[in-house]
Amino acid sequence: MTETAQFYQFTKEKLFSLFKTSDKGLSVDDARKRLEEEGPNKLTSKKKISPFSIYASQFKNTLTLILIAAAVLVFFIYFFGEREQSDLIEGSLILGMVFLITFLGFVQEYKAERAIESLKKLLAFKARVRRNGQEIEIDVASLVPGDIVILEEGERVPADIRLLEVFELKVNEASLTGESAAVSKNDEDLSKDAQISDQINMVFAGTSITSGRAVGMVVATGDKTEIGKIAKSVADVEKEATPIQKKLSDIGKILGYVVIGISLVVFVFIVFFAEDFADQMLFDRIIHSFIASVALAVAAIPEGLPAVVTISLALGTQRMLKKNALVRKLNSVETLGSVDVICSDKTGTLTKGEMTVRKVYFDGKTYEVTGTGYQTQGGFEIGGKKVDSIVLAKLFECGVFCNNASIKNGKLLGDPTEAALLVSAAKAGVKTKGKRLFEIPFSSERKMMSVVVEKDNKYFVYTKGAVEEVLNHSSISLIEKKKILDTNIKLSSDALRGLGFAYKEISKSDFTKQKNNPQKLESGLIFLGIQAMIDPPRIEVEPLIKSCQESGIRVVMITGDHIDTARAVAKEIGITGEGLTGLELEKMNDSEFIKTVESISIYARVNPNTKMRIVSALKKKGHIVAMTGDGVNDAPALKKSDIGIAMGITGTDVAKESADMVLLDDKFSTIVASVEEGRGIFHNIRKFVTYLLSCNVGEVMLVFVSVIIFQKLPLSATILLWINVVTDGIPAVALGLDPSEKNILSYKPKAFQADIITPRLWVEIIVFGILLTIGSMGIFLMDLPLGIERAMGATFTAVVMFEMVAIYLIRADYKTGFFSNPWLLVSVVTTVIIQIVIVYTPFLANLFGIKPIDVIDWIYIIATSGLLWLLFKLAETVLDRFESFKTDSRGIVEKA
Repeated sequence: MTETAQFYQFTKEKLFSLFKTSDKGLSVDDARKRLEEEGPNKLTSKKKISPFSIYASQFKNTLTLILIAAAVLVFFIYFFGEREQSDLIEGSLILGMVFLITFLGFVQEYKAERAIESLKKLLAFKARVRRNGQEIEIDVASLVPGDIVILEEGERVPADIRLLEVFELKVNEASLTGESAAVSKNDEDLSKDAQISDQINMVFAGTSITSGRAVGMVVATGDKTEIGKIAKSVADVEKEATPIQKKLSDIGKILGYVVIGISLVVFVFIVFFAEDFADQMLFDRIIHSFIASVALAVAAIPEGLPAVVTISLALGTQRMLKKNALVRKLNSVETLGSVDVICSDKTGTLTKGEMTVRKVYFDGKTYEVTGTGYQTQGGFEIGGKKVDSIVLAKLFECGVFCNNASIKNGKLLGDPTEAALLVSAAKAGVKTKGKRLFEIPFSSERKMMSVVVEKDNKYFVYTKGAVEEVLNHSSISLIEKKKILDTNIKLSSDALRGLGFAYKEISKSDFTKQKNNPQKLESGLIFLGIQAMIDPPRIEVEPLIKSCQESGIRVVMITGDHIDTARAVAKEIGITGEGLTGLELEKMNDSEFIKTVESISIYARVNPNTKMRIVSALKKKGHIVAMTGDGVNDAPALKKSDIGIAMGITGTDVAKESADMVLLDDKFSTIVASVEEGRGIFHNIRKFVTYLLSCNVGEVMLVFVSVIIFQKLPLSATILLWINVVTDGIPAVALGLDPSEKNILSYKPKAFQADIITPRLWVEIIVFGILLTIGSMGIFLMDLPLGIERAMGATFTAVVMFEMVAIYLIRADYKTGFFSNPWLLVSVVTTVIIQIVIVYTPFLANLFGIKPIDVIDWIYIIATSGLLWLLFKLAETVLDRFESFKTDSRGIVEKA
């Protein structure tokens, strides 16, 4: 069977001929042969990623590879050099850091990438089919094209099925198409091309039957179903590296080149030019050059950076979890701060996903109905003034009797439209008493539903349906009829779906005579009025959209609903821009669409591939795109976007597994709060990366200058590694806990899309490195006559203290109070105490190869720290005079 066949356009006779079957179904033998040819009705499994593969992928990080190279170099010196214990300690410490970094990354990603497994669960149930003319129950996996399937209310559709017989069938396709209302189905042939949402004679795998029953023919199974195509789309989408991964990778490459370059210079200098080593054998000179090169490499590499980034992101996820945002992929935390376009699914995200009566027309007046969703709080107003709903009781009573839905604890059982009628009646305080005796079900041909109810020993006919059809069955003047139809048109222009209601009283004998004559039973009705409904926007959405726009973030609505409905909702919540339907988009080629994508903010009647095109086009225009959604149809676009955001309550497993983040409360407000948190995390990453690089550049300059000019190491590799991992690492982690600026959402997204280290910051890093080198070299030379161990101890302490100054120099540009982060204060005090313990504890001092320092050294260190602060601030003032350095350390130029 062809995968691209338009089965919804085929006649039943053509289908029977094409699939070589009949209304009695396939024979058992024929079904078995087809199962062998077509394969089982399940999705092809993607090869599972093993835990080992996940762990191995952690080593793709540039900084991690540099650390491994450094460890190899240190062990090389240990085994081929003088076998000093310090070399073994250094190598082990570096490898320990590698293990910590890779283990943390492994833990975060271990449970990711299970979208296909969730899709497979959608097909794990039984189906009733006809085989050899007999109805039997089989595993869904055994279904084959040509099978005749019986569908009942409450069941999930097991495959893509062309309907042959329909009995008042309604299907909830929201998870596939995004359309909020249950769709009425029929078995009529369609002559024109139609999107999935308009193929009313088809039902699709994974959707569910809300009411009625049907008989249909299986036309596609497994990977060939619409849900199978989505599964393939999800599997085929390659997740690109996040902005933070790209930025850190770039920094890693720069550091790699710097390490190699400086180490080679020092190596060549010592081997061929250093006078202090001229009398040594070549092999000894090479070993000493290796030791110096390793010291420089250790100084240049911020060993703690990957771990600090990972820990900071992990702490960010914990803060976001408290705000009801569950982050599944660690690197996505920072990406949120860079987002400048949010593509939001309408149904269930911007709207409640619950049909709600918004207006009621009765006796020539239009009433506003307050409240949203399936909550019964609300009332009735005319012109903004509350009115008594007692006059509307008969209208609401009709809506309750003509109803097969129920709501328990805010959860719907049945059709969403009928649920809306129950809620409107509850808001009016209507309580019905009566016994339903008879029902004439709704059909797409009649567009009406009627019931006969016995109440207080009287018999009543209650009818609901399309306004025009109900009017045609009512006793009403032409003038009044036109007035009501005009009102309905006006309601429709506001994207409200109007239902008409009517009733009449009949005698018991008339009921007995007419119950087999629906046309007679439904004639001569008294028209009651109209209830007009919509899936309303969430109350909190409008101010949040405004907040996003003020932040420079554009919100784009994507929905499976009709364009008029989409435009009405967009207007209500403040989304501006042009609208486009899926069919219109499909007629455009990629280049045409990319040219117009900036002006379009509303997309209607879209399918999964269309959503992918929208996300791709926006990304090609340079945007960082967040995609929100809850349905199966959202999964490919969720994975394609820079950050996919799924709904935790209404979202399908497929959407959640494809997303980077899950909203536990399904609120758009949580997205905005997450963007704010993401921006704060980006600032914190910039702070501690700047801090760590400032420290490392200073250390590199210090070691390089000392080796080249004085041919002595002011700090051993062990000391440098300790500084980089512990002394710098503890405050760096604490910096990651800095609170966000209060007005951080007022800045343009571009401020958070820039490189972590801007040109201005690189200059500041170098300036601080020069100041640290001069200050540290001064105390090294001052104490060198007292012995190299005393000089190293003083230099070690000076570097630690100067780097504590760097923390507050970096923080000064950010609008956070000095005491706003108590953990930072604790970390700085702890670091200083640890340094004092090391310097004045004989065992530890001996381990680091240093000796205690005296009061003169401390006076020098404290005085130089103050001078360093003043000189750095002076340098910042000078930089402010240059146009190319106008941005501050945050990368901020102006407000949004």
